[in-house]
Amino acid sequence: MDKVSENPFKNRNSSRVMPLMLVTALFITLYLVSNIMAVKVVSFFGVFYFDAGTITFPFAYMLGDVLTEIWGYRIAKKVIWLTLLCNILLVLCTQIGVWMPSPDYLEQSATAYNTVFTYVPRIVLGSLTGFLLGELSNAWLMERIKRLTRGRYLWVRTIGSSVVGYLFDSLPFVLIAFAGTVSTHDLLMMILFQYFSKLLIEAFFGTPMAYAVIRYLEHNLFKK
Repeated sequence: MDKVSENPFKNRNSSRVMPLMLVTALFITLYLVSNIMAVKVVSFFGVFYFDAGTITFPFAYMLGDVLTEIWGYRIAKKVIWLTLLCNILLVLCTQIGVWMPSPDYLEQSATAYNTVFTYVPRIVLGSLTGFLLGELSNAWLMERIKRLTRGRYLWVRTIGSSVVGYLFDSLPFVLIAFAGTVSTHDLLMMILFQYFSKLLIEAFFGTPMAYAVIRYLEHNLFKK
């Protein structure tokens, strides 16, 4: 039988869709990983406390910046909603795993699983609310700054949008998840430390990575 020749237009479209698929997959994965890592509380000198997800979360924001910069706010918003649905699916599926019985000889591993994936409802609500408000405001503001600066000064919009995005992320998350369970002082310290630590990671690591990814996509995949 004769081979069917491939459609050149199909290949061209595939080469443009694949980067979006890759960035979307990494964005969703980093957010889900950050939420799982958040179970681990990190302590420095017994003074500063934060969840381990604080380390990886800014890189999800960096990819959110890439989505908005390359594909625009409309596409970025769809990916944000998709990520939210994926996180809800993760919570539901892992919670079902908690409810299912396990053999006695695997009690230790079952207990560890249950400890990690037994979600406190208000923490889940705080996480979902913070993510949605933070990412949507970050993407919206980044596009507005791009228009105001006429596409110049990428670092201004990546960091500038994160200044607002992290505020809308950290504030509702900590208030919904921990208000009434810790002192006002500790609540304030959690908000401030989470906010500034994410912002510093974004500024010194996330933004340079965003520059590299965006420049690569612009010069190698979208130049034709």
